[in-house]
Amino acid sequence: MPVPLYQVKAEFFRMLGHPVRIRVLELLQDGPLPVRDLLAAIEIEPAALSQQLAVLRRSGIVTSARTGSTVVYELAGGDVAELMRAARRILTEMLAGQHELLEELREAEVATQ
Repeated sequence: MPVPLYQVKAEFFRMLGHPVRIRVLELLQDGPLPVRDLLAAIEIEPAALSQQLAVLRRSGIVTSARTGSTVVYELAGGDVAELMRAARRILTEMLAGQHELLEELREAEVATQ
């Protein structure tokens, strides 16, 4: 029996559900980066970054290429960058809504004093 699409989507989002993986994807939006640059930007132990990069690579969301001793990672496709931009837009709208709600709560508090 085939796996339902919603379940595959849930697995995809679960794979994205780690702060280091999200940060790597954000950094790679601007183009390929060597591991040393990712390490400098994320400030994480090399073994921990390697583990997270392996998850992204196995999922097919990033690719890697070795040139001598340097390993360079890049997004596998432009859709990933678009997904990251869409997430930023959604979060911006959500946080703006929370800010508006916070302002309403503050105004209500002042009115009752």
